[in-house]
Amino acid sequence: MELFRNSLFVRMFLATFASQLGTMVGNMAFAFYLIDRFSSQPAYATVAELMYSLPTLAVFLFIGVLADRLDRKRIAVYSDWIRAGLSVVLLLAVHEDWIFAAFALLFLRSAVSKFFAPAEMSLLQGIMKPEQYVQASSLNMSIAGIFMLFGMSMGSAAYYYLGIEGAIMIDMASFIVSGILLAACRFPQHVRQPNGKASLKDLGMKSILADFGSGFKYIVRSRLLLAIILGFFFFGIVNGVFSILPLFTMKYKLSPEHYQVYTPLVMVFLGIGYLIGSAISTLVIKKAGKVGVLITGLFLIGFLTIALGSFAHIQVYLGMMVLLGIILAPINVVLGGWMPELVEPQSMGRVSSWIEPLGTTGQAIALGFLAIAFPKIVSVAGLYWILAICIFIVSVYYLIVLPSLNRKHQHELQHKLQTEMPG
Repeated sequence: MELFRNSLFVRMFLATFASQLGTMVGNMAFAFYLIDRFSSQPAYATVAELMYSLPTLAVFLFIGVLADRLDRKRIAVYSDWIRAGLSVVLLLAVHEDWIFAAFALLFLRSAVSKFFAPAEMSLLQGIMKPEQYVQASSLNMSIAGIFMLFGMSMGSAAYYYLGIEGAIMIDMASFIVSGILLAACRFPQHVRQPNGKASLKDLGMKSILADFGSGFKYIVRSRLLLAIILGFFFFGIVNGVFSILPLFTMKYKLSPEHYQVYTPLVMVFLGIGYLIGSAISTLVIKKAGKVGVLITGLFLIGFLTIALGSFAHIQVYLGMMVLLGIILAPINVVLGGWMPELVEPQSMGRVSSWIEPLGTTGQAIALGFLAIAFPKIVSVAGLYWILAICIFIVSVYYLIVLPSLNRKHQHELQHKLQTEMPG
């Protein structure tokens, strides 16, 4: 693959892989720790998930603006190293059984991590050609599939063989490795700071608000971009519920006695489907187009979600997870490859800063609802129906608005290319 001939991309790829793998192991181990340590209080696992998502609402005003104004490489590197330092403090909190202090540290680590994604995405966009966006997105989905295959299993194994302290140490080491790899990258100055050199002292609240507002104006000017981003609120609800749903499904419905074994298997089977879907996604997108893949896939996932909530047999549930992964991967490839195509490099951070809050708000609402309503008000099956309704809302919305907006966008691109051609 041409992407791997680019040494900068290879280092960034390895850095992101290390960081995400460690985070997956740490988060999964902490979820098992909470379910094991506080089995009569499932709300604790939900609160931990909230600590991963809520920080976006605290820092969203700054993350995109800083990624567009300051040195993107330094933001990404410092994000890794600060999280490694906070992991040391988290070790102490867990060792002393200070659970609420641990939640606060999870919140802080997650807040710092929010600065990483826009900076890393902008750096990647700067070192790739436009025709490589879909390839890179497909590769990212393949990696996500690998994490699903092994991440939860590794988190479970790390917790049961090394303890929660050992799992956190793996998490900490991953941040250190990621930071070292990124520090070794040599990005051109226009990639690190496309809007010119600036430092933190040059940015006042007034300029930050102005930049944040310019991100909103940028989104509104592109009706296609706006339509896509509006769907991210419901995607956030779906992600919030699904982040904890497989664990709840096994613990409180399908296998209460052996949930530690079967919960990782859910992600393994989903990961198998994800890898298959990622492998065929580029071909499927070429055949059916971005809009066709996105809308059809979402409708299929909605029906599958209803079916998953009704199954009482673990084997059938796991088999359907493979199918879910096959359908889900091309959808994420479409979304991941479309954003860099629609957003100019110098505005990617500010646009990203609007995407995160929408998704996180939906995720926080879903997790807050879970903490209050499950299992007293809503059953496991009811959670699947909530997921399906949210997916159908996005599906119908995209079906109504995306086809015409995409045709208009393609027409504008063709017109622009024709006017730019010499002669």
